[in-house]
Amino acid sequence: MNHNCSIIRRVPRGWRRALALTAGTLTLLGVAISCRSVNRSVVLLPDVPGAKYIGSKECEQCHEKLYRDFATADHSRLIAEGANALNAGCESCHGPGSLHSESGGEAKTPFSFAAGRPAANSFGARLAVDPPRSKETVCFQCHADVRGQFSLPSHHPVPEGKMSCTDCHSPHKGSVFRGGGTALISENESCFRCHPNQRGPYVFEHEASREGCTTCHAAHGSVNAKMLTVRDANLCMKCHFQQLSGGQILIGGSDHTLRVQQGTCWTAGCHEAVHGSRVSSSLRF
Repeated sequence: MNHNCSIIRRVPRGWRRALALTAGTLTLLGVAISCRSVNRSVVLLPDVPGAKYIGSKECEQCHEKLYRDFATADHSRLIAEGANALNAGCESCHGPGSLHSESGGEAKTPFSFAAGRPAANSFGARLAVDPPRSKETVCFQCHADVRGQFSLPSHHPVPEGKMSCTDCHSPHKGSVFRGGGTALISENESCFRCHPNQRGPYVFEHEASREGCTTCHAAHGSVNAKMLTVRDANLCMKCHFQQLSGGQILIGGSDHTLRVQQGTCWTAGCHEAVHGSRVSSSLRF
C-alpha cells in the first residue's frame, strides 16, 4: 500500500473534507492573483493654493452621467500617491475640486475648460475664458514626451491651435484613443475623420495599411516630412526586402539600382499611390 494513502486514511473524514475545501480555495485564490493585472496608476498631483483634492467620487453628486461613463475611461485609473490615496481621475486633469464642491459648482475648478465664474484665488481677478490651448497645457503636465514631439518640424497643428488633444483622444469615456484602443482597424478611424481620401476601399490595397496608420506615420510629430517614422525609401525597406546581387539592388526581384537614386519610392514616380490604388497592383495612379 502506498505510504501517502495510508496517511490520508488515518485523517478523519470531516477533516479530509475541510482540507480539500481549503486546498481548493487556496488554488482558486492563487489563480485569481496570478491572472490579475494592475489597473491603477499613481500620479503626483500639483498643489493649488487654497484648494484640496477630494476624490472623483464627490463629482458624482452633480455629474452623475459623466461620472458613470468615466468609470470606463483610461484616465479613471489614476490615483494620488500616499497611504490615503484618492481616486484622482477627474482631478488629475481639472485640478483639486474642494472649492468647486463647497460652492455648489459656482466656483470653477482650476482647469474647467469652460466659460463661467472662475475659481477664487489669491492673485485677484481671473479671466472667465481659459487661455488658448489650455487643454494641451494640462495634458502636457503628464505627457511631456508628447509636448516634445509637437515641437518637431513635421507635426499635427496642435501648437498652432488648429487642433486639440481631445480631437483624437477621449478623456471621459472608454479608451483614450477615439478609434478603439488596440484594435488597429478601428484606430485608423480617428485618422480617417480628417483624411477621408486615404480610407479607400482600393482594388489594390497597400498591405501596410492593415497594420495601422502609425506603422508609417508618427502620431504627434516627426523630424521627417509627412510625419513619417523613417526617412525616404528607408521606410519602405522595413517591409520590402532588398537584395544585392552583382552590383544590383533587387527589390521584389526587380532591379532598382537606378530607381532608388531618383528619389523616394513615391516621389520618383513609381509608387505614388502609397495608400492603395484602383488601377495598379504596383500602387500607381
